[in-house]
Amino acid sequence: MSRVGKKPIKVPSGVKVTIREGHLEVEGKKAKLSATIPSGIRFELSGDTLTAIRSSDEKPYPAYHGLARALAANLIQGVTEGFSKQLDLVGIGYKVDAKPTAMTLSLGYSHPIEFPLPPGITAKVEKQSKSIQNYIATITIAGSDKQLVGQVAADIRSLRRPDAYKGKGLRYASETVRLKVGKKGA
Repeated sequence: MSRVGKKPIKVPSGVKVTIREGHLEVEGKKAKLSATIPSGIRFELSGDTLTAIRSSDEKPYPAYHGLARALAANLIQGVTEGFSKQLDLVGIGYKVDAKPTAMTLSLGYSHPIEFPLPPGITAKVEKQSKSIQNYIATITIAGSDKQLVGQVAADIRSLRRPDAYKGKGLRYASETVRLKVGKKGA
């Protein structure tokens, strides 16, 4: 039995949920999002409660039950509150500049990198007080689609992953980088 799939989802006021065959659409104040529902799972809306129901207990459906419920909950949270990820830029000489449609990053390469932001994603750069050596800035990626926010953050991080010896590069704000010991002097 899927414990996650059985949990009802509370639909806040101002959010419109449309259930179609194999498709779920949610519209709120921030955005309009949709997701494909796995086969064997259907949704019922009663009042302000959305419930995922599976057709049988045969093999693939219990796993899809929890997946479908999580997708629906992410859609509702995305259109009401949104999602965000934070990246820390660490390294002497590194720079970042955010514009409405793109980001310009100087990460120690011979040229600056122009990273285009997909529609629905915003980036904000701010300097916070952190106890990381050579800390430059924090990049906040925000949007209403959880998968897209995570993918954009992963793509930006892949431009310069944290170095194992000096810790330079882009890292998630919650990530701890364990530094290796370098060569010992004679």
